[in-house]
This record gives sequence, structure tokens and C-alpha cells, in this order.
Amino acid sequence: MTPKVLLSDKKINIILNRLCYQLIERHGDLSNAVLVGLQPRGTFLLDRLVQLLIQSGVSKPKVGKLDTTFFRDDFRRSERPLNANATEMNESIEGKDVVLIDDVLFTGRSIRSALTAIDTYGRPESIELLVLVDRRFSRHLPIQPDYLGAQIDALQGDKVKVVWSENDTEENIVYLEKHIE
Repeated sequence: MTPKVLLSDKKINIILNRLCYQLIERHGDLSNAVLVGLQPRGTFLLDRLVQLLIQSGVSKPKVGKLDTTFFRDDFRRSERPLNANATEMNESIEGKDVVLIDDVLFTGRSIRSALTAIDTYGRPESIELLVLVDRRFSRHLPIQPDYLGAQIDALQGDKVKVVWSENDTEENIVYLEKHIE
């Protein structure tokens, strides 16, 4: 079955601009905020948001990239070896407003592991969540985004994939692969 396009490149750009302005509305110049992209795919979204924030007149925000592989509750359950991504947390989060950034919110387990992992870098003033896509009705944990690009209803087994032009295709796109039994 052909994947169904859920968000086109144009729609993604509109959403990213809206998310940037929401961050600016809540955090002003972002001087007390640290934007943290979750490895691997949340970092592409982080990079896009940083570019747009700078274009909007915000001085370069503080950023970090966080790998949560060894903080996941299921990391010892896999037969295959795990490949962790690099963590780049060069900014202090002590007393800062941390915004966790990921592309798709599904079960909430990645965010739970990020909350555990972020504790190793200090105690932030607050933690918020920004996601491009929220897959409703599939949450295993009571986690909801503070900043949301789009909500998508997808059945269990369906795959929602965000494809970024930097490494995957010519355009940014979000599509749905239906699960067929």
C-alpha cells in the first residue's frame, strides 16, 4: 500500500513557524531556556526550529541533544545490540526552562526516558514538551505536549514517519504507512 501523505512540506513549514512564535510568546528571547532535541529524529526538528528562531530575531538559543537509549525501560529487552547516539549537553540546565523536542509522540516512553536522563544534567526550573506530530489514542503514559504541530489518529501497527530533507528526501514530509494484516 502506498504511504498516505499527512503533512506536506508547505504545511510543515507553516507549523514550524507557528511553533517558533509560540516559544517566543512563552519564553521571550529564550535567554532562560534550553532547547533539547531527542536523538535521533528530534534533533532534525531542533535544528529547523533554531534556524527559524534566529530568522525571527532571537539570538542563538541554548541547545542540547539528548540520547535516552540507556534510560529506556525496555533497553535490556532487545536481543540485538543497541546503538546509542551522541549526547551533546554543553549548556547548564540548572534553573532553566527546558523544552524537550521530538518529532513524533507515540506511547510516551521516549519522553519518560528523557525526563529521567535530563536529571543527570541538573534541576531545571521547568520542563515542557514540543512535538511535531502527536499520535492520539496510543499513549501508554500520561504525557501530553505543551507545543503541538499536528494531531494524527493512527491505528496500532500503523507507522507515522517524519522525513526531513537534510538526510532523507528533497522535501520535508510526514506520512502514514497503514498496517495490513
